[in-house]
Amino acid sequence: MRAPEFWTRRGWESAALAPAAALFDTAGRIKRALATPWRAPVPVVCVGNLTVGGAGKTPVVLALAQALGVNVHLLTRGYGGSLAGPVRVDPARHDFRAVGDEPLLLARAAPTWVARDRAAGAKAAVAAGAGLILMDDGLQNPSLRQDLRLIVVDGGYGFGNGRVLPAGPLREDLRRGLARVHGAILVGDDRAGAGARLAGLPMARARLAPRNEIAGRVLAFAGIGRPRKFFETLEAIGAELVERVGFPDHHPYGAAEIEALLARAEALRATPVTTAKDAIRLPPGLRERVAVLEIELAWASVADEAAIMDLLTRL
Repeated sequence: MRAPEFWTRRGWESAALAPAAALFDTAGRIKRALATPWRAPVPVVCVGNLTVGGAGKTPVVLALAQALGVNVHLLTRGYGGSLAGPVRVDPARHDFRAVGDEPLLLARAAPTWVARDRAAGAKAAVAAGAGLILMDDGLQNPSLRQDLRLIVVDGGYGFGNGRVLPAGPLREDLRRGLARVHGAILVGDDRAGAGARLAGLPMARARLAPRNEIAGRVLAFAGIGRPRKFFETLEAIGAELVERVGFPDHHPYGAAEIEALLARAEALRATPVTTAKDAIRLPPGLRERVAVLEIELAWASVADEAAIMDLLTRL
């Protein structure tokens, strides 16, 4: 899915969809009000979004899993995968078609469970010895009680036009959504004024920092929530982008598609580069011919990291 351009502004398209947005938001509130969430015997931390699209949740989850230093198990829906779960992700046995791309990244850091039924996934994790469950997404899912709810906000996009799906990118009403969370992580420069909307919440600032160097002429392609963010990261580290190609989030690449990109890169005398999440979805025989930009979360300061870790240690 690609985010419509009108999600960034309030125009006639957004206004026309306002009645549908009201129905969507009401349905979500009713679902949460009627649910009886299962309470796990261990702490459950949710790292979620109030908007659709990529904001940097997965790097945040990976950073928190590494920092916590306890027996953390990760829990995710496995978007794009065929397995309903609960199933523990095994990179040696599962591919992205089975469990999705993000779970394969998460499984490199900690035991990771895919479950469309989050409560069932949490039960499986607890039975396997989890001391803390860290959810990648699921803020709007009411089946599992969440002891701590954190949101990740893309500084370059913020909350879009501030309207709920399908009139805007919000998964729920912004005011009510912010009232339900305990803290926020603002990723990247705040170019959309999101920081002002987060006033009153414990907030940390961070950025996505490259772990490897990509230099010279580059043909960049990505199928993530906001490919533009990936392109900007490459430019920031000095790469010369001679072509940018964006695909829908979680796009399953075909061999012919990648071969065409490789041929185009060769014609441009450029290196084909993509994200770590995209690399998981490349055809195995062509994967080694594409350079990968690896990123990690970098806190803006020690105080920013401490603001989030303080919330976690209270558990």
